[in-house]
Amino acid sequence: MAAALALPNAGEPTLKATAADRIAMAAIVAVALLLLAFLAAPLLAILVQALQDPDGRFVALANFISYARTPALLESLWNSVWVSVVVTLVTVPMAFVFAYALTRSCMRFKAVLRGITLIPLLAPSLLSAISLIYWFGNQGALKGLLTSLGIDEIYGAPGIVVAQIFAVFPHAMMILVTALTASDARLYEAADALGTSPARKFFTITLPGAKYGLISAALVVFTLVITDFGIPKVIGGNFNVLATDVFKLVIGQQDFQRGAVVAVLLLAPAVLTFAVDHLVGRKQTAMLTARAVPYRPQRSARFDALMTLYCVGVAALMLAMLGMAVFASFTSFWPYNLSPSLRHYTMGLFDAGVAEGFVNSLKLATGTAVFGTAIVFVGAYLLEKTQRAPMLRSGVRLLALLPMAVPGLVLGLGYIFFFNEPGNPLNFLYHTMALLTLCTIIHFYTTGHLTAVTALKALDPEFEAVSASLKVPFYKTFWRVTLPLCTPALIDIARYFFVNAMTTISAVVFLYSPETKVASIAILNLDEAGEIGAAAACAVMIAAASTIATLLFWLLARLVERRNSAWKNGT
Repeated sequence: MAAALALPNAGEPTLKATAADRIAMAAIVAVALLLLAFLAAPLLAILVQALQDPDGRFVALANFISYARTPALLESLWNSVWVSVVVTLVTVPMAFVFAYALTRSCMRFKAVLRGITLIPLLAPSLLSAISLIYWFGNQGALKGLLTSLGIDEIYGAPGIVVAQIFAVFPHAMMILVTALTASDARLYEAADALGTSPARKFFTITLPGAKYGLISAALVVFTLVITDFGIPKVIGGNFNVLATDVFKLVIGQQDFQRGAVVAVLLLAPAVLTFAVDHLVGRKQTAMLTARAVPYRPQRSARFDALMTLYCVGVAALMLAMLGMAVFASFTSFWPYNLSPSLRHYTMGLFDAGVAEGFVNSLKLATGTAVFGTAIVFVGAYLLEKTQRAPMLRSGVRLLALLPMAVPGLVLGLGYIFFFNEPGNPLNFLYHTMALLTLCTIIHFYTTGHLTAVTALKALDPEFEAVSASLKVPFYKTFWRVTLPLCTPALIDIARYFFVNAMTTISAVVFLYSPETKVASIAILNLDEAGEIGAAAACAVMIAAASTIATLLFWLLARLVERRNSAWKNGT
C-alpha cells in the first residue's frame, strides 16, 4: 500500500489533482449516459408507444381503454395474476421449511442438499417445462398418474405452476436462509427459561424475526412468475398469460401500441414489488445487535430426522426434474426406443444450427461478465468513494437501482422501440451482439451494483482520505489498493453475470438476429419445431456450461482467498 500512497513529484500535485477531478467527472458522466441510453430511454420509449396511435399521434389512455375492452387480453391478465399467486402461496412455505431445516436443525449433508436446490439457477427456466412434458405430457412416463389425479393434461395452468415452482424455489430459499440466519440466541434462551413451548417460540420469535424475509421472498417469487416468458411459451398451450401476449402482439401481429400497454402492465407489479420491499425494509429493525449471540441449533433426533426427510424429498424432486431432461436428451426415440444415443445432440448442434447459438451464448456470457463487472464496479466506486458532482451521483445511484424493478421482457421490448428507430444515432447497434450484451448487463445491473457497494463499504474510508492528503490521484488508489482488496466481490459479480447471461431468455428474445441467436432462444425454436429432445439436449448443454463456469469461478475465488489470507497474515 505504501507504493500506492507515495508522494507525487514536486511541482505536479495541482496538475494531477485537476486531472483526477476531470477523470472522475468524465467517468461519472459516462456511467450516467450509459444508464440513460440503455435503461431510461428504452423505458420511456415504451411509455410513448403506449400513449400513441400507429401514426404517432398522442391518444392519451385510449390504448389502455381499448385493452380493457378486449376480453381475451383481460383473461390473460387474470391468468397471470392467479397463477403467480398460486406459485407464491406454494413456493414460499416450501422454501421456508427448507431454509428452517438448514438453519435450525442439525441434520447431515446440509451443503449437498442446499447445492441441489440451487441447480435451477444454472439452467434456463424452461428446462423444468421440458422435463414436465417428458414426465406428464401426452407420452409422458407418468401420464397415468396425472390422469388418476383428475388432471386431463399437463399443458396449461398445471404445467406452468409446477414448472415455475421448480424454477423460483432457489430464489425464495436463499432469501429465507439469510432471514433465518440473522437470529439472536438470547431470545430463545430467555424463552426456554420461561418454559415457553416450541410452537410458541416459533410464532413469537422465529416468524416475527423472519417477517421481512418472507415478504421479500413472496414479492420476488410473484414478480419472477408474472414476468417469465420461457415456461408459459413451452408448456402453456392455449393458456395465455401477459408474457406470451406481449410476444404475440409485437412479433406476431406487429401491434406495438397494445404490446407497449402489456409491457406497462408487466412493469407495474415489479415496480410495486420494489416499492413495497423498500417500505418494509425501512421498518425492519435489526435482529442482530453488537451484543447478540449467534443461534446454534440443538440436536433433536426426531426433529432432525423429520427435516432430513423433508429436504431429501425436495432434493429428490429437483433431481428428478433435472434427471429427466438429461435422460430424455440421450434417448434414441421417446418413448419407443430408450436406448442411449447422441442423436438429439447431433441434431441440435449440426442440423438445427444450435452450435452457432451455443458459441454466441458463450460470447454473450463472457462479454457480459467482463464488461458488466468492470462497468458495475467502476460505477459503484465512483458513487461510494468520490465526492464530486453530488447531484449527478444521486441520479446515477437511482438509475443503478432501477433495473431491479424492470422485467427482462419489458426491457427487451423497450430496446425494440428505442434502438429500432431509424432516426436514433444508436440504431447501428440493433441486431448486434454488442446490444445483446449491453441489454443483459443492464438487466442484471442492480444485483452486481449492490454486491460491489457492499464490498466497498467494508473498506476503511481512510484509504481515500490518506490518498487525498498525499495528493495521490483516486485512480491510482483504486487500481493498487481498492481493486485487489475487492477481488472476491469482483469474482462473485462476474459469476453472477456469466450464469444469468447463459440462461436468460426474456431479455433477449426480441433482439436477436439469425447471426446473433443464442442457445436459450434456440431451445424455443426447437420446441416450436416439435424437436423436444433436441431442445432438452440444448438446455442440458447450457446447464453443463453454467456448472463448469461456476466451478471455475469457485476455484478462482479459492486462489484469491488463499492469496488474501497470506497477505493478511504477513506471509
